[in-house]
Amino acid sequence: MEVTLAKALGTCFGVQDAIDEAMSPEFKNSLTIVGQLVHNPQVVEKLKNNGVLLINGIEDIDKIKTKNVMITAHGAADVVKNKLKERGFTVFDASCPLVIRVHKAIKRMVLDGYFPVVIGRGKHVEVKGIVGDLDEFYTIEDEEDIQGLVNLNKSKIGIVSQTTNQTEKTISLIDKIKLACKDADVLFKNTICKPTRDRQIAVDEITDVTDILIVVGGKNSSNTKKLKSVGDHKKVPSYHIESFKEINPDWFINKTHCGITAGTSTPHEVIQKVFDKIKEISSLISQK
Repeated sequence: MEVTLAKALGTCFGVQDAIDEAMSPEFKNSLTIVGQLVHNPQVVEKLKNNGVLLINGIEDIDKIKTKNVMITAHGAADVVKNKLKERGFTVFDASCPLVIRVHKAIKRMVLDGYFPVVIGRGKHVEVKGIVGDLDEFYTIEDEEDIQGLVNLNKSKIGIVSQTTNQTEKTISLIDKIKLACKDADVLFKNTICKPTRDRQIAVDEITDVTDILIVVGGKNSSNTKKLKSVGDHKKVPSYHIESFKEINPDWFINKTHCGITAGTSTPHEVIQKVFDKIKEISSLISQK
């Protein structure tokens, strides 16, 4: 069985920069991260082993025991950062620059008189950060959410996207919004980040030639789930795993070509272990 890695996969620059900063020796046993720095269990474990403390969110501010606190790569609203500073903490902002770009884009739209809309999961930490400083907003995850926007009867609608959204689905939603709100001035800023787009394109390409897809990344990682959805859409048997330990050899029986992809929070050493395990399984199958 042939095993192929997608052309683009694994940690992006924003995630890697955040990990490197949090793992800095100066922060050993003296840093608290507000939320998960990235959605990957191996990274979280590595941080804990380095003495980094984690809290679920700003609602747990009273649990912070270190002077230094860090905002995750997913970003946070200014109101959250200011609250931490007001409590006397030294705030280190590891927000991905491409997430910050979304914050700036939607605030600019509001200044220009547009009602702000975010396409994304309303409960996702990135989306909470994007809308956290806004007086009013609306989030759209699926087509059924569009009618709620229509009912608001806004004449100017400014839309941004969660950075990890699936491009095809997002563009489809924009077309449907414009059709449903045909009398409104609808402005869309495509803020899906390039690393996400690159990984979606790469997995789309690899599923053209493979008959099984392994997607590596945290089970709570939005962009990783969307990579699997590409495989599902192409009707290629696709499996989402966090570690090589979850691999089932039975998946590969009668398979000829396995593709591997990974979300933007997945370290390359984790991907390598998955690759090595699948090659080992392939070798055992061929000997039978």
